[in-house]
Amino acid sequence: MTAAGDSSAAPGSAKLRLRDVRRRFTVGKRSFDALEGVSLDIAAGEFLAMVGPSGCGKTTLLRIVAGLETPTGGTVEVARDPASTRPENSMVFQQESIFPWMNVRDNAAFGLKARGMGKHERYANVQPILELAGLKGFEAALPHQLSGGMKQRVALARAFANDPEILLMDEPFAALDEQNKLILQSELLRIWEASRKTVLYVTHSIDEAILLSDRILVMSARPGRVKDLIDVASLFPRPRDISTVKSSPRYGELFARIWGELRNEVLASARESGGKAA
Repeated sequence: MTAAGDSSAAPGSAKLRLRDVRRRFTVGKRSFDALEGVSLDIAAGEFLAMVGPSGCGKTTLLRIVAGLETPTGGTVEVARDPASTRPENSMVFQQESIFPWMNVRDNAAFGLKARGMGKHERYANVQPILELAGLKGFEAALPHQLSGGMKQRVALARAFANDPEILLMDEPFAALDEQNKLILQSELLRIWEASRKTVLYVTHSIDEAILLSDRILVMSARPGRVKDLIDVASLFPRPRDISTVKSSPRYGELFARIWGELRNEVLASARESGGKAA
């Protein structure tokens, strides 16, 4: 990954640039392409969601941006100030990823502690984020005392408190029940509105992508390519209320459009894997 120099990045300028990103995996004697020629600009402060069939390379692309995977070809550039001490990215996973021996406050402050911030300062920094995430009063609680939804709130708080250049999210609410998912989607919108982080968000849910994002990247079946980029913000301006969005006729029209684009890709993916799709 290369840095693209100064990010005096006003909102709307490119924060993340992907150019012809490719990733090939070799399993035994067989090689296959997970990603092929992905090129994309993500603006500073933009919330971009990725949807696509299983196996299309969404998480692989996220891991490449995070520096956890090396692309076979192409470039990933992040526009940032070389003098900045902020981390380039923070990642929120689908699986539980908080430390079971740390309380809520210390979990949320972990990234700040790793950066050398003193106890008093890091606690002062995380408290507003904990309150935004609905965790006020639970600062001293241990993870085993929390529900699954509250644990994900802690993971969100830790990611935002770390103040990264880019926030990467890999289906963070997929394991939750529908009620908790809706609540946390609303919480995420509130926290994001306060910070306007650049977000790259992987989801299998068309519904979630529409509710949360400024744009939706629709990916093809493997090897993953950019099939379409859909502007959501022009249809549903911010600040955004989930119930208002879902009751709008435009919501149903957009859902149908995205599913229409995805359906053939999902069927193609199922045929390649030998499965059957309805």
